[in-house]
Amino acid sequence: MARNLEQLRRQYNSTSHKGAMVRRGPGGRGGGIVGGGKPKNMKKTVGRMLSYISPYKGRIIFVLICMLANTVASLLGSYMLAPIINRLTLAIKPDANIEMSALERAADRLISNFTDPLLGIVENAVLTYVLSAIILLGAIYAVGVITAYVQSRIMLGVSQGAVEKIRNDLFIKMQKLPVRYFDSHPTGELMSRYTNDVDNIDIMLNNSLTSIINSVITILGTFAFMVSTSWILTVITVVFIPIFAFGGAAIGKLSGKYFGAQQAALGATNGYLEETVTGAKTVKVFNHESECIEEFNILNDDMRDKQFKANFWGGVMGPIMGNTSQISYAVTVGVGGVLMCAKTLTPGGLTVFANYSRHFSMPINQLSQQMTTVFAALAGAERVFALMDEEPEGADSEGAVDMPNMRGDVALENVSFGYTPDKTVLKNISLYAHPGQKIAFVGSTGAGKTTVTNLLNRFYDIAEGKITIDGVDIKDIKRDVLRKNIAMVLQDTHLFTGTVRENIRYGRLDATDEEVELAAKTASAHSFIMRLENGYDTVIEGDGANLSQGQRQLLNIARAAISHAPILVLDEATSSVDTRTERHIEHGMDRLMKNRTTFVIAHRLSTVRNSNAIMVLENGVIIERGDHEQLLALGGRYYELYTGKRELD
Repeated sequence: MARNLEQLRRQYNSTSHKGAMVRRGPGGRGGGIVGGGKPKNMKKTVGRMLSYISPYKGRIIFVLICMLANTVASLLGSYMLAPIINRLTLAIKPDANIEMSALERAADRLISNFTDPLLGIVENAVLTYVLSAIILLGAIYAVGVITAYVQSRIMLGVSQGAVEKIRNDLFIKMQKLPVRYFDSHPTGELMSRYTNDVDNIDIMLNNSLTSIINSVITILGTFAFMVSTSWILTVITVVFIPIFAFGGAAIGKLSGKYFGAQQAALGATNGYLEETVTGAKTVKVFNHESECIEEFNILNDDMRDKQFKANFWGGVMGPIMGNTSQISYAVTVGVGGVLMCAKTLTPGGLTVFANYSRHFSMPINQLSQQMTTVFAALAGAERVFALMDEEPEGADSEGAVDMPNMRGDVALENVSFGYTPDKTVLKNISLYAHPGQKIAFVGSTGAGKTTVTNLLNRFYDIAEGKITIDGVDIKDIKRDVLRKNIAMVLQDTHLFTGTVRENIRYGRLDATDEEVELAAKTASAHSFIMRLENGYDTVIEGDGANLSQGQRQLLNIARAAISHAPILVLDEATSSVDTRTERHIEHGMDRLMKNRTTFVIAHRLSTVRNSNAIMVLENGVIIERGDHEQLLALGGRYYELYTGKRELD
């Protein structure tokens, strides 16, 4: 193990700067590198994300109107300071020569219109003017507050609706993916796309998108007011725009790169955690706690490194842009003071422009800061869309049939298959099975026994040969029809959260309570079910953690027993039960297998003695076939296995 850990360290040290991730797990999966990086096609990713909010065009247009009203209220409220300051300056120094601009005079007249009704209440003209200005500003800012609330409320509904659609599409696509995809992708890494990546998209749509649009509107509106106040100061402010733009773009590029790597590292770490928690007993049985800690530390160190770089470059953008805006502000105020002394700018105009220069730089800073969230969301979105773009199971062939009365007459003709092109698992396999027959597969681990049943269900499609049921090529049978007619009991059990009754009924959803209990009796599960706290209504949680492995398998067998499928596949179905229970199950299985075509995979050769035919596989080839007595008389591989002269690998 020490040598493996050292290899992990070398892999980490040689790839961490590229956004790659060491990938290992306690379940025997080999090590590997999971890559990361910035979005490969940002334009396409953004387009797909926006397509999820396109159904809400009407709401978004209303939100834009609210944003515009909010920005106008904010800018207009700020501009009202100009005539107020000018009036107060004249009140303090009546001989001051203040030449107000056309826009300032218009704002002054607007305030004066509110002043006339108050002259009878407040005798002092200046106080009356200020009081009316405060009332007007209160009304303007009230509009801003209301529109801000409305836009936030509506945009929250839009973002949640879009994210709900993304989750639905993601889950629907997962149901359409072939089994080989789940065989090659860790569960934790897939779960990370549902949680972390989708959450980042949610944050961007709910907060960042609104903030970006608001910032753009604010920049445009502020620029218009700035030009009307002083074109000279506007030119000075605009000079700093390339600094903001190029600085933000450079930092954003680095930030996007590391946020992509961070999401990949997070997915890999979640995958390892999921495997370790699931395999906690295995880890403890083999006393590998310290090794798991070291392996997790390697993954955790890599994620820390990615997160540090992503958050550093994402966080440094705000302070850099903020300090740059302070320089712009200082230069603007300095030049504005000179213009005011030269009588080309009023005191109110300088105050308002200084305020606008902050208004102008603030949304630019917000844009740069929001890029941190945007890049994290884009990196997550690309991972989500990558899953959505995975090739689903192939569509049914044209003219695929339903076969409502399938009998279960199965034949394999010269079938060859490999999970990868460079390695053939099954080589020229031929066999047949008629309804009511029991066909057993025995042989060493990896000989291809389970592969035969995978091909029968079309979890994988064969490269050569043909598999037929009732004389029809399974490629010409609708997939859902094919699988509905094949009941499987696997070695690995899986129970869903729900009652015992619901778990058994999963094999046939329209089954009655009486049929559920009959299936449980057939599988010898009825007696232990009745000993549970609530019998058939006992709720199973955590994949049946409160049941023994054998009890879980009995429920799995009952689930198959309730099915009306004419074909039954038992893949090590009784490997998790004791020999006494196995004998009870065999009696039930005899009833279950009546008139069904049954395929049995077993390491316990005692369970296959009554098979109509036994296929002995080695290295993907059927080396012997016959019933129990025939194979014993042959004195070959089966004889050696049965008599104990040679053990199964």
